[in-house]
Amino acid sequence: MDLHLNDARVFLADQGRKVDPKKPTLLWLHGAGMDHSVWPLQARHFAYRGCNALALDLPGHGRSEGALLDSIEAMADWLARLIDALGIERAGLVGHSMGALVALACAARAPGKVERIALLGAAPAMPVHPALLEAAARPEALGPKMICDWGFGPAGHFGGHRSPGSWMLGHALALLGRSAGPRLHTDLAACNAYAGGLDDAAKIACPALVVAGALDRLTPARQGARLAETIAGAGFVSLPRCGHMMMVEQPDATRDALDRFLTKPEEG
Repeated sequence: MDLHLNDARVFLADQGRKVDPKKPTLLWLHGAGMDHSVWPLQARHFAYRGCNALALDLPGHGRSEGALLDSIEAMADWLARLIDALGIERAGLVGHSMGALVALACAARAPGKVERIALLGAAPAMPVHPALLEAAARPEALGPKMICDWGFGPAGHFGGHRSPGSWMLGHALALLGRSAGPRLHTDLAACNAYAGGLDDAAKIACPALVVAGALDRLTPARQGARLAETIAGAGFVSLPRCGHMMMVEQPDATRDALDRFLTKPEEG
């Protein structure tokens, strides 16, 4: 589905289900240089289990128009306006990597609009190596290759995709390759500059879950645990034998962790 925000088209993949304002809404937020297509299994699962599951493209990504947003705070403020534009009071937020930072910042800055948050591949801070920032700024494959090299756990480098004939690394390289240059660099620079993770985490009052890959080298599980410890009452799940790209490396385990959290009645 499409809607317009700030005179620009925003694309939200609705999993083939018409939005019902009477149902709870989950917004799915992609990571740096990516788009809505990273959530095929998880979002669809909830779309057919009583939720509006909308996997969005941030401005300038995928099918969404508009200028790139150059800070996590700007993305969080944009997301709060998007919730208003959808005509709903509150939404649950599920974010991966950069999208997790956006969800965290949005819940801290606009608590009345956020029902609960699930943060995947998240850490209080996400510093980016200068060599990767430099490589990402160029429209060539080096930046995406560096991300995939560090982003996938060992199994992801040797196959194991649940769909026969599909290639985890190949799909990620193609997706990131389309963003190499200004888009990927802007996203990574925004992650690198975000310094409010622990402060924002301490402000969170809604239910929260942090899901980490035990073998994640981009956002190590110990940093995910630290983030969860800072959020009052947050849950923490570490997925064994899994790197940063948990949605494809461990799709069922990722879905199950989200299912246990997102279908749990809100307390209070």
